[in-house]
Amino acid sequence: MTAAVIVDAIRTPSGKGKPGGQLSGVHPTDLLSHVLRELVRRTGVDPAVVDDVIGGCVGQAGEQALNITRSAVLGAGLPESVPATTIDRQCGSSQQAAHFAAQGILAGAYDVVIACGVESMSRIPMGTPSMGQDAAGTGVAARYPDGLVNQGVSAELIAGRWKLSREDLDEYSARSHARAAATAAAGGFDSEIVPVPVLGAEQAAVLDETVRASTTPAGLAGLRPSFRDEETGCRFPEIDWKITPGNSSPLTDGASAVLVMSEKRANELGLRPRARFHSFAVTGSDPLLMLTGVVPATQKLLARAGLRIEDIDAYEVNEAFAPVPLMWQRELDADPERLNPRGGAIALGHPLGASGTRLLTTLLNHLEATGGRYGLQTMCEGGGMANATLIERL
Repeated sequence: MTAAVIVDAIRTPSGKGKPGGQLSGVHPTDLLSHVLRELVRRTGVDPAVVDDVIGGCVGQAGEQALNITRSAVLGAGLPESVPATTIDRQCGSSQQAAHFAAQGILAGAYDVVIACGVESMSRIPMGTPSMGQDAAGTGVAARYPDGLVNQGVSAELIAGRWKLSREDLDEYSARSHARAAATAAAGGFDSEIVPVPVLGAEQAAVLDETVRASTTPAGLAGLRPSFRDEETGCRFPEIDWKITPGNSSPLTDGASAVLVMSEKRANELGLRPRARFHSFAVTGSDPLLMLTGVVPATQKLLARAGLRIEDIDAYEVNEAFAPVPLMWQRELDADPERLNPRGGAIALGHPLGASGTRLLTTLLNHLEATGGRYGLQTMCEGGGMANATLIERL
């Protein structure tokens, strides 16, 4: 059976997802078009051979509506014959795009695919698609009569259930910034970040705007909890509120893309595969504790791969909130030194639809820099789901 391989993987630097952020002046379609053009330029692949472009985007409204991936393909100057589709598996959207791309190749339906993602949270604020709408319907309301909660409250419930203190969360978050800052200072992100020209700016955006090298646990300790209000306080009197902006991922703008091929086609085109997709998993989980799915997804992945957590050289567990990777680490008995070794979303940002292929890009570069063989990536997702991906460096 043919292998599905990664030929290249790139991303934009992170931008603060608010007005004035370094990427806030860039239309999200143009942001994704930019990484698609750069991916083609860097690899030298003839874009006419691309069978499909599969993109992730969560806020599919306004400037991100109407199949933004197709708009980005056209905006990038790729041939009109190249199709595209946009999917939404919440935070795991572009990770799922990578799964679909690789699985299509393994099934023989594709030879060359681009998996990608984009989110401009400064221009399309989180929650815009469902603003003022009942998105759940009567069946969900009947099944969960007490109602569901936002992800921040889910993070609070997880912190309480796994007995994670405020100090645990803040120390982990400060470590995320320290690791990201150290990697950036050593040039560790240079090969994965593509500079983004910004209209009206003197120079292109080249550095992650969300990383704060000066972050300390003491500094984070002064931040107030974000999700406490009278209604949730009455519903969950057991919560000792501790989720703050400092131990959560920031609102972020960004885009990322991965060129995926069959190994045979890569060889025919004279392109060097950097890694192969080894195994995949996706699972649903309790939508109240919607961030816990990373545990069963990882367990399912390892079982399919016939590997143990000790066999994995690096794990990328998306830092939507600090309790998620800490809970995952505890449940899997995983090595903390291998967990998000270059920092995670708390420092590098979480541009929703782009995060899956961003994590994949960073994981691949880390394996190459350290000589690691296996890399595992997992992502919690809104509504109670999670994806898990295992790659093997070649």
